[in-house]
Amino acid sequence: MAANKKAQQLARQLFKLSLVDGRVSAERVTGVLGYIEKLRPAHPLTVLKAYHRFVATELAKSQAVVEHAGAVSDSVLQTIAASMTKKYGRAITASTRANPKLLAGLRVRVGDDVYESSVSGQLGALAASV
Repeated sequence: MAANKKAQQLARQLFKLSLVDGRVSAERVTGVLGYIEKLRPAHPLTVLKAYHRFVATELAKSQAVVEHAGAVSDSVLQTIAASMTKKYGRAITASTRANPKLLAGLRVRVGDDVYESSVSGQLGALAASV
């Protein structure tokens, strides 16, 4: 267990080194991966998995994934990206993912935050309240 904790701590330190002005730097990530490959810390796979999770979580904070049941126009995507950029105070890009289970409407996910405006979400909330 202590080895796992040390690997997590190293991954967190390496992740912090990967940030430039609060954003993940591709050059720094390359440097960190080179460091891990060259020096082979204890439990390198555990370190890499934890490091990957930290980087992926940080990158997800700048991406709005818009799930939709029907078609979504480019203007709607641009509006969502602009709204999320204003809300979070950082550049947010929007991408789409079809999800026919929503029936109609949208679900927008930015990092861990989810904004639900779909028929299936409303039906689920209604069912939970009954």
